[in-house]
Amino acid sequence: MAKEIIDALSMKRALMRMTYEIVERNKGTKDLVLVGIKTRGWYLAERIAKNLKNLEDVEVPVGAIDISQYRDDLPEAEKEKMIHSQQLDFDITDKNVILVDDVLFTGRTIRAALDALMDQGRPAKINLAVLVDRGHRELPVRPDFIGKNIPTCLLYTSPSPRDPRPSR
Repeated sequence: MAKEIIDALSMKRALMRMTYEIVERNKGTKDLVLVGIKTRGWYLAERIAKNLKNLEDVEVPVGAIDISQYRDDLPEAEKEKMIHSQQLDFDITDKNVILVDDVLFTGRTIRAALDALMDQGRPAKINLAVLVDRGHRELPVRPDFIGKNIPTCLLYTSPSPRDPRPSR
C-alpha cells in the first residue's frame, strides 16, 4: 500500500520555502545557477527557477546533469552502453551552483553529481537542495536546503557482498 508523504500543496510550499532560503543564503541571485540531477531533480530545479522569476524577477540558468557514468554501483560494461551528452549549455565556473535532487538517501548520487559538475567547470560554491531527506548516509553528505525530512527504517534481510553489516 503506497503512502502519500507529500501532497501537491505541501510540495509547492516546500519549494517556495527552499527558494526563499536560497535567495537569503546567497544574498540574492547574482551568479546563481540551478543544476538538477536527471530526471526528477531537473523538474524541481525548473520549479525553483520559476519561483525565483516570480520572487526576484530574474531568469536563473537551469540545467540538467546526467550522473549515470559517474555512479560507483554500476559495472563498467553497463556504463559503456549508456548514451551520454555533455551536459550543461552554460558555464558554471565561478558560479554559485545549487545542485537539486528529489530524494537524498545514501549520498552516492550526490557524490556522482559532484564529480560530474567538476567535469563541467569550477564553481565558486555548490549547495545541495533536496525535496526529501531520508537519512541513512553512507557518505558525508549534508543538504543545505531541505523540503521535508522523512527518516526511514532500513531492514536488512541479507547483506550484499559490499555490505559488512550483519543481517538483522
